[in-house]
Amino acid sequence: MKSFNVPVHYRSPLVTAIKQKRKADDKMKKDFTPTVLELGSLHIVMARHFGFCYGVENAIEIAFRAVEENPGKRIFLLSEMIHNPGVNADLQALGIQFIMDTKGKMLMSWDELTPEDVVIIPAFGTTLETEQILRERGINPTLYETTCPFVEKVWNRAGKIGDDGYTIIVHGKPGHEETRATFSHSKAHTPTIVVKDMSQAELLGQYISRSLPADQFYEDFKGQFSEGFDVTKDLERIGVVNQTTMLASETQAIADYLREATLDHFGTPSNKASERVADTRDTLCYATNDNQSAVAGMLETDADFAFVIGGYNSSNTSHLVELCELKLPTYYISDEHCIVSANEIRHYNMHTHQEETTQGYLPVFTPIKVMITSGASCPDALVERVIAKLANITGNIVNTDKLIAEWS
Repeated sequence: MKSFNVPVHYRSPLVTAIKQKRKADDKMKKDFTPTVLELGSLHIVMARHFGFCYGVENAIEIAFRAVEENPGKRIFLLSEMIHNPGVNADLQALGIQFIMDTKGKMLMSWDELTPEDVVIIPAFGTTLETEQILRERGINPTLYETTCPFVEKVWNRAGKIGDDGYTIIVHGKPGHEETRATFSHSKAHTPTIVVKDMSQAELLGQYISRSLPADQFYEDFKGQFSEGFDVTKDLERIGVVNQTTMLASETQAIADYLREATLDHFGTPSNKASERVADTRDTLCYATNDNQSAVAGMLETDADFAFVIGGYNSSNTSHLVELCELKLPTYYISDEHCIVSANEIRHYNMHTHQEETTQGYLPVFTPIKVMITSGASCPDALVERVIAKLANITGNIVNTDKLIAEWS
């Protein structure tokens, strides 16, 4: 796989050595057992896969290159490059300005842009409507486009099966940048609807089976379907794609449920299920799958609690938290500064959408066993800093050079 030129301060020599050794020993990526670092009375249980994915490294490389190639020009990002506050802060420190926030709220007017300005498309991609706005202002939206190739793969697949007469159902968070972009690209080809979870999929299943009155659909899914969507006609042939950072198992469960609902009601023409429901399993993101499978493998071991590191608005990170919370106390932290002391930690509660403080999170017995993973937009250097901070407050010393030598 291609290697990218990203700033060295995002790298961790220790984590790089561990990942390279694990990769050399498991070229087919079938081993999801965790890596264990014994640091005196602190045992770190690290997920097999975590951190920057292909799409994120690609986006970072392009964004920093845009700055280098355009001295003196105004440079803008449509919204956050990726959902990591540190990376976005670094880009802002270089003078890059945001046009909108992650929810699509404008932070400036489109009319402030000129043909001399540079606009970077973030890794989530953007809508066709936004691309047109940029072109109308004399800006080429593809010059520094950092859209993840795996997001584009979803768009291409949705377009292909849409042109073949299937309605697209997008499993994603309706307000997320990537889902808004995928919805836009899909509806240019075919009727499209967004479902956010299994509950909404089951509700949609009742419209497929005609169990609910058609008029009610437009209220139940308000803001989540394309213009002109006809619930009486547009659910007879379907294909399910996803926001690439969703739980892969949930996407598959939703696809399976809607497939059965469709076949149960409409039957299978010529005994071919594919005539009624398109096969879209090839649109699931490899990194999302690997990171979630690695967490599942990590959870087969025992530990006292888990740290999941990443931006609080990161979808893929939040799903790693969900998985860990099923088994043990889990703290969703943005960086090492959240570890205030041996007694106090600040962390994000996904259920209340607030950062909170917990006292007495460390067990009194040793060794202390901590599971650690991070989201796809989290630099490895940040993971190393969390490990170092945790070692420091537990009275352990991390001999980084020795550890690197052991894994090299």
